[in-house]
This record gives sequence, structure tokens and C-alpha cells, in this order.
Amino acid sequence: MLNIAVFVSGRGSNLKAIYQKVPKEKVNICAVVSDRKDCPAINFALEKNIPVFFVSINQKENFITYSDLIREFRKLEIGLIVLAGFLKKIPDEFVDAFENKIINIHPALLPSFGGKGMYGMNVHNAVFNSSAKVSGATIHFVDKIYDNGKIIAQRAVDIEDVNSPEEIAERVLKIEHELLPFVIEKFADNKIVVVNNRVKILD
Repeated sequence: MLNIAVFVSGRGSNLKAIYQKVPKEKVNICAVVSDRKDCPAINFALEKNIPVFFVSINQKENFITYSDLIREFRKLEIGLIVLAGFLKKIPDEFVDAFENKIINIHPALLPSFGGKGMYGMNVHNAVFNSSAKVSGATIHFVDKIYDNGKIIAQRAVDIEDVNSPEEIAERVLKIEHELLPFVIEKFADNKIVVVNNRVKILD
């Protein structure tokens, strides 16, 4: 059984996809973490009786620090941390504590359309304005630089006929909801390995 924690900042559609599509006998969502008290994804977590933590790099009432979160995750024996629409940069100390155990889903085909400020509709606007013919989703390991870690999996989608960034967002989100549960299940099955500096997903 793989114990995971999911970080969210928005509506939580990827959290829901993980909950619904990853076999419960393989993966247990032990914690949901947010930087926002008004995050709609939190309501889903509470409905499913998943423990919720609010985290901040600064001291804030009813929020915990990343140092506290490290201690909590060690108690929970978290084996994988999934950033699913989390909009804050993870502090270096946290990345060091869970090296190669933090993954992020990005709504474009990295290394294009990544980096600071490239999240949500910012990404889809940039893709649309570039006149790119394909977009997609990327899952990568998290390191200390935005959208820089080794790429684990990507899936592309044709956007040649779209008329707006919103259409791109809709198509990419469908891909995200397929790709993220797939990758998490592969982690649970110990089917993800790094060979010659490239990430391979085993059958």
C-alpha cells in the first residue's frame, strides 16, 4: 500500500480523479494539503474523511509550517507527494526531505510553457497565442526549480482546431485525469525507475 498526500489550491478535479480511479487496495490518500482555506478541493477531502492540512511558509493562524508538515508526513509514512494544481513553490527544505518522492502535473508539454508564473490559464493562454498545434500534460519530479525535474510521463492532445484557450484547458484537463491516476498506480506497483538519467515506466 502506497500512502500519498495530495497538494491542492483549486477545485480539486485531479484529486477527485485520483480518488475515483486509483485502486484503493494500492493507494491510500492519507492527507490533503492546501495553501488556501477557501479551496473547494478541501470540501471533497472532508466529505471523504481525508485529513486536511493548511500550510504556509509564514506563521499564520490555523496554518502549519513546512517543517511541521515534514514531521506529520513522517508519522503518516507518506511515500509519494502529488502536487495536483498546487500554486505555491515548495520550499527547498521540503524537497530535500522527500527527494524523488514529490511529483507535479503541469498542463502543457514541458519543457515548453513552464517556469515561474506558468500555471492554470496562464499556460493555456501562452499555448494558444503561440499557435502550437498540440498541447498536453506532463508529470515530472519536483526539484528546487520551477517545472525543472525529470519528466516521468507526457500525453499530447491535438489542439489544431481550437478557438480559445478555454478549449485547450478543457482538452488538457481530460488528459490530466487519465495520466495522473495511471502514474500514481505505477508508483504503487514500483514500476517507475530512473535509468541513464531518464525516467522509465515499466509494463
